Amino acid sequence: MQSPGEAQFHATTILMVRKGGRVVIGGDGQVSFGETVIKGNAKKVRRLAKGAVIGGFAGATADAFTLFERLEAKLDQFPGQLTRACVELAKDWRTDRYLRRLEAMMLVADREAGLLLSGTGDVLEPEARDGASIMAIGSGGNFALAAARALADGQHDAETIVRRSLAIAAEICVYTNGNLVVETLESA
Repeated sequence: MQSPGEAQFHATTILMVRKGGRVVIGGDGQVSFGETVIKGNAKKVRRLAKGAVIGGFAGATADAFTLFERLEAKLDQFPGQLTRACVELAKDWRTDRYLRRLEAMMLVADREAGLLLSGTGDVLEPEARDGASIMAIGSGGNFALAAARALADGQHDAETIVRRSLAIAAEICVYTNGNLVVETLESA
């Protein structure tokens, strides 16, 4: 538990949008410690499973890298089955003494599915509305989510929605910046 006056890491905004035959995950690059920006160009969105899966994380960086490694192992164990791999990772994350201490959340997607994973055992799929499926995590996640929902019912494609929504979140959230990493996959 954090004691009063103890600095806390704040990091990131990650947004996933599936629309018009594409799934896009984007994130900013800011890592803050208390009121100080430690790094402005961290890469929190990356490709996994030889490029077949994209993922983004919010939370402690070392914890997220550990989770990405574990997810890669599950994807090797269950090739082409993102949902199964995520459920198996969530089980481990919740029950393993080491993993359950990890503090991060992830958004992952392949051609068919997009999921949110958390240390409490959640494996959630976004709700589709107005022809788009949208999820966001991190310090500025709610700002990006609201912006993406507003943009989704227009003529914007998934990548444009992600980029514009993250830019809006960066204008509002002090823990989010405009250094974006955006990855795209064609949907099934």
